[in-house]
Amino acid sequence: MAKSVSMLVVALVVLFVLKLTCSSRDDIHIPTTLDGPFKPFTKPLDKSFRGNAIDLPPTDPRVQRTVQGFEPEQISVSLSSTYDSVWISWITGYSQVYSQLYPFEGLKNYTSGIIHHVRLRGLKPNTLYYYQCGDPSIPAMSDIYYFRTMPDSNHRSYPSRIAIVGDLGLTYNTTSTVSHMISNHPDLILLVGDVSYANLYLTNGTGADCYSCSFSQTPIHETYQPRWDYWGRFMQPLLSKVPIMVVEGNHEYEEQAENKTFVAYSSRFAFPYKESGSPSTFYYSFNAGGIHFIMLGAYISYDKSGEQYKWLKRDLAKVDREVTPWLVATWHPPWYSTYTAHYREAECMRVAMEELLYQY
Repeated sequence: MAKSVSMLVVALVVLFVLKLTCSSRDDIHIPTTLDGPFKPFTKPLDKSFRGNAIDLPPTDPRVQRTVQGFEPEQISVSLSSTYDSVWISWITGYSQVYSQLYPFEGLKNYTSGIIHHVRLRGLKPNTLYYYQCGDPSIPAMSDIYYFRTMPDSNHRSYPSRIAIVGDLGLTYNTTSTVSHMISNHPDLILLVGDVSYANLYLTNGTGADCYSCSFSQTPIHETYQPRWDYWGRFMQPLLSKVPIMVVEGNHEYEEQAENKTFVAYSSRFAFPYKESGSPSTFYYSFNAGGIHFIMLGAYISYDKSGEQYKWLKRDLAKVDREVTPWLVATWHPPWYSTYTAHYREAECMRVAMEELLYQY
């Protein structure tokens, strides 16, 4: 079975599908929070990870550009709001899609490659699809990859495993984290902010653990945008197969000329914000089986008179707990934390939104 989707001269081809079946029994009870409280499960922290966040260098073969011309790279899959649609994203060439510009002499500007986001529709639930992306007329096509759609939304249908990760970056610790995710075969990845940490670098590629400590005299908070390309290349073996859903963190702020912010974040990832009725890439929602996920933005207005709060109220009102018994909301800065570096950083957001979330 073949299906093609085109965007200008770019084609993404679904080659064939393989139906995955799951057996179900009426007597299976899936516990909910109403059955709790449960004994928490914790795993000891590997202390070797602390204090060893050394960035992968540009010379690492896992972050170098290996494709030629307009061949696709940095391929990833993201979900739409429901199981029957997904987004495929990739980058080609060196032509402009977004720029990171600095109005100061001596700073290096950046222009991205062509970033493609193609939405596939009419997909079946819990089904394995094989695909290629690129332009067959050049030709410049990718290898064959695959993804699995989410289960249908009902109270007995769930992804087997979901990986939740934040502050991922591109360090040697990142390689351990990603290897751990791969070994556990997740069906879905949630990345709750702080992606590439490109903002810990000057535009010349010089980096530091603490930007404000090392570069306190810079006229603007610089970023080194090639770190985003390194991150996309490193993550492709995982994200070309497992859908990732991202929400912004403080390290995606990335101020540039004309007071623009979050440009790389909003450009590089596909978000189902329009499908979920949101006007912004900063907040959106989607279903994954019997779970309704809400991704909230902590770096945009969240007060009760703002668009995000109004959207959240509408989105929550539409949730049918008979169809999606689980309702999961996530955002980047923690509301409940004793960590000194971000202590009560999001207290105003908590005060504005916590009561509304508890109503549902």
